[in-house]
Amino acid sequence: MNRKLTKTIDKKCFDIALTLDCGQAFRWKEISPGGGWHGVAFGKPLSLYEKDGKIVFEGCTEADFENIWRGYFDLDRDYDALCDSFKADPALREAVEFCPGIRILRQEPWEALCSFIISQNNNIPRIKGIIERLCESFGDDLGGGDYSFPAPERIIEAGVEKLAPLRAGFRNKYIIDAAGKVADGTVDFVKIDSLPLEEAAEELKKIKGVGDKVAACTLLYGFGKVDALPVDVWVKRILSETYPDGLPSCTDGVRGIAQQYLFHWRRNRG
Repeated sequence: MNRKLTKTIDKKCFDIALTLDCGQAFRWKEISPGGGWHGVAFGKPLSLYEKDGKIVFEGCTEADFENIWRGYFDLDRDYDALCDSFKADPALREAVEFCPGIRILRQEPWEALCSFIISQNNNIPRIKGIIERLCESFGDDLGGGDYSFPAPERIIEAGVEKLAPLRAGFRNKYIIDAAGKVADGTVDFVKIDSLPLEEAAEELKKIKGVGDKVAACTLLYGFGKVDALPVDVWVKRILSETYPDGLPSCTDGVRGIAQQYLFHWRRNRG
């Protein structure tokens, strides 16, 4: 039986808004003030909200919860213990206390790659708009106003001219190049998943327009390589001001998770 259900889990270091709106994913929308969120991942729509200290997943099957959403929200990682270890460092302690409950999303690799190509020299509202138009134009209609993220083959079929209305500008040619190299196996996600960080990043950088930051974002948010360290203007400032010799040892192996807390803290602390 593939019955849709409402699944409830303990909150346990999981802030929905912070996780879904901190710059790591671009297809989630708040559907009620201070409450529910709705989005699509892996071709599956989901609504979730907090109630009585619990996280409620609405509209998924038991199989989808176990096979998609458990991994997507990194539910098997002990973020309480991880954040406790981060608090050994003064700046990280401040960051964790400023924005508790951020979790790293394990997104579909193609969507993560394409999204962070689009993110280059861009702001979050524009990124969300471009991705929404991309999905509505070339994704599958899932009903209820939801669309899947288009497969590389659909992007290739569309070509640069049909991508023009997305208003992604110079990024269109990078999206097309990425789609072609993923579709023909030049960039092999199965291979990348098995490689160490530096080698995995080099594979992604075969794509035009993919440099260190886009590669690191793709590895962190699309492959779950949580030691990948994306460095943007905010992280550069953090490293320069607070960690000129590199992140502290309490982040070893999980630097990508630590930077998400530091990034959100530094960008929003005022």
